[in-house]
Amino acid sequence: MSGQQPATRRTGRWIDHWEPEDPTFWAATGRRVATRNLVFSIFVEHLGFAIWLLWSAIVVILPKAGFPFTVDQLFWLVAVPNLVGSTLRLPYTFAVSAFGGRNWNVASALLLLVPVGLLAWLTTDTAHPYWMFLVAAAAAGFGGGNFASSMANVSYFYPERRKGFALGVNAAGGNLGVAVVQALIPLVATAGLVYAGLVWVVPIVAAALCAYFFMDNLAVAKTDFGTQGKAFLRKHTWVMSFLYIGTFGSFIGYSAAFPLVVKATFAESASPYFAFLGPLVGSLSRPVGGWLADRYGGARVTAWSFMAMAVGVVGALAGLRQHGFPLFLGAFMLLFTASGIGNGSTYRMIPAIFTAQAEHGEPDARLRARREAAAAIGIASSIGAFGGFLIPRGFAMSLGQTGSIDLALYVFVGGYAVFLATNWWFYRRRVLTRVPNLAHSRI
Repeated sequence: MSGQQPATRRTGRWIDHWEPEDPTFWAATGRRVATRNLVFSIFVEHLGFAIWLLWSAIVVILPKAGFPFTVDQLFWLVAVPNLVGSTLRLPYTFAVSAFGGRNWNVASALLLLVPVGLLAWLTTDTAHPYWMFLVAAAAAGFGGGNFASSMANVSYFYPERRKGFALGVNAAGGNLGVAVVQALIPLVATAGLVYAGLVWVVPIVAAALCAYFFMDNLAVAKTDFGTQGKAFLRKHTWVMSFLYIGTFGSFIGYSAAFPLVVKATFAESASPYFAFLGPLVGSLSRPVGGWLADRYGGARVTAWSFMAMAVGVVGALAGLRQHGFPLFLGAFMLLFTASGIGNGSTYRMIPAIFTAQAEHGEPDARLRARREAAAAIGIASSIGAFGGFLIPRGFAMSLGQTGSIDLALYVFVGGYAVFLATNWWFYRRRVLTRVPNLAHSRI
């Protein structure tokens, strides 16, 4: 019986036999190996997020340190890493199938030394030109790419029934890097801004070593681009990518911009330091979204999250009109929480959709569906992360044209209405019962 066979290895920490859907295999071998890989994947991804959002914590300190940048220039410094990170997520996704999950975790961790080294060098002299800071901020995008490869890799280790929670925990551990960097950097920078970069060197090297010694490559993930590339041709890949702009794009966009937004709107009555609370609650709520999606269906939970985010935007507008920071902060905490839940639920929907469509196909349909779902996860993470560029630039343009962020918030609430309608049209309306396999699954 195949389920009795343990995970077989060859050189280079490659596992040739992997059957997570078999209960016997999962109990005897799969759970232990998957958990170990998940733990160290979280370590690498956590640092990736921290470096990706490093500039969100740096920009509020630069003016005090003597760097003469305008508000618009500061918003560009938090937007550019998201633009680069979003773009890198596509090649990072396919790197898992090309090189192996463990091998790519080692490489992607070591790449993080580039942006922290550039930051440490640039902050030693206020005479460095602005374009160099843009280059350093762009290099921080390496951290954003790491998420896609990590999530695609983890998706192979877990059975379908556990993917929602596993992907949620993996993503939450990574997302927490945003809260950590925004809480840590203001404290570290008191000893000198150069340490805002240098403080990450030892953890990055440690993460690369842990990935090298304790993670595994799965042979089942090793496939050609043509096989995974079919995900580009699937309609649901693009629908889910669009929805992910509304969930993850909101989380990463608000995370990047929130410190500057607080400074620009409540400079006299609140400290940007409180901004780390948003990414914290958004990260912790992500596995809750995965768990709720496993229990109630991803599309239903995603709909709840979009409605809650719209309410959060309305609350933020009320806080601005009353100039009440507690109300404004509370509204953004709702925004972050709802976006975190939506992140977990939308990511749970992707493998569920591909699996449901493959249930009555040929014998290898489920394996093909897993490979396409892994690719679709990476594509969605790439497209969705562009929201991390659009939101900071939206705030910057609103401030530049009107002196307030009100206009940007009105646009955002309109966007949530569009996302909600899209989710309903494709995954919640009654006509879904005519779509084979899709209607009766936990989507």
